[in-house]
Amino acid sequence: MPTRDPVAVNRLLADAAATADFARRLYGKLPPDLSGWTILLRGELGAGKSTFARALINAAGHSGPVPSPTYTLVEPYQMAHGNIYHIDLYRVSSEEELSYLGWEELEDGLRLVEWPDRAPGLMTQADIVLTLTYENTGRRVELRALSERGEALVRGFESS
Repeated sequence: MPTRDPVAVNRLLADAAATADFARRLYGKLPPDLSGWTILLRGELGAGKSTFARALINAAGHSGPVPSPTYTLVEPYQMAHGNIYHIDLYRVSSEEELSYLGWEELEDGLRLVEWPDRAPGLMTQADIVLTLTYENTGRRVELRALSERGEALVRGFESS
C-alpha cells in the first residue's frame, strides 16, 4: 500500500513577532471545540516553543501571564471555547510519567506539548507537530499533520 506524503507547511519566521503571528493564525484555524486536540511543539532550547504557546493561548482570549510550565509541568487555562493545557515534558524521564500528570483527564481541551520527544508515543496520539529550528537570525517552522483532522487544519492553513 503506497504511503501518502505528509501534509505540511514550511515557513521562515523572521523574529518572535512572526512566531506569535503564526501562532495566532493557527489558533484561528482550530475548531470552536478544542476538546481532544494535541499539538506537539518541537525545537531546541530557545527556538520559540514557549513564544508560540503564549501567543496561541493569548489568541484564545487569555489576558494574564502565561508562565512556562517547566516546573509545574502543566499550566491549565480555562477558555470560552474549551480548556488549553500548556505542558512541558522536559523534566519527564519516561512515558509512563504521563499518567501521573493526569494525561487522560486533559482530553477535555487542547494539549500544547513542549519537549514531546520525552514521550515518543505521543506522535501517534497527536494531531499536529510544529517544529522550530534556527535559521540565520530567524526560525524555520514546519507544521505537519499527524491525524486526519490535523491534515484538514494544515491544508486550510496552507491555503490561507
